[in-house]
Amino acid sequence: MGWLQRLFGLEKPQNAEVNPTAQEIAQDPSSSVESTDGQSIPSERLGLNGEYDQSGLAKRVALAFDEEPELDDVDTLWVAQTGSTVVLKGKVPSQEILNKMISVANSVSGATDVDTNQATID
Repeated sequence: MGWLQRLFGLEKPQNAEVNPTAQEIAQDPSSSVESTDGQSIPSERLGLNGEYDQSGLAKRVALAFDEEPELDDVDTLWVAQTGSTVVLKGKVPSQEILNKMISVANSVSGATDVDTNQATID
């Protein structure tokens, strides 16, 4: 089971990208995000296909982890986000794997920091 499936219950959407181009925010009266001037989506809220997604950064990091063969067996770690900070929590098998995860997470657009305070080496 991949990261997207395990963490978000999602199969990889068609055309999903780790670093997609932002779509313009459409004005939606039921949305808390309003834009009448073509405002773009903040990079940490960018979804897998460039749409607005509150957990967009975490989902794109999960997709990036899915694309790394050496990270596919880590099923004791979770990915979350606080603003533009990626939060890794749980257990990882080695410092080397954690370092790889930090590197991959930092490569995702919109990530300004990776918090590993809740991650332990098993």
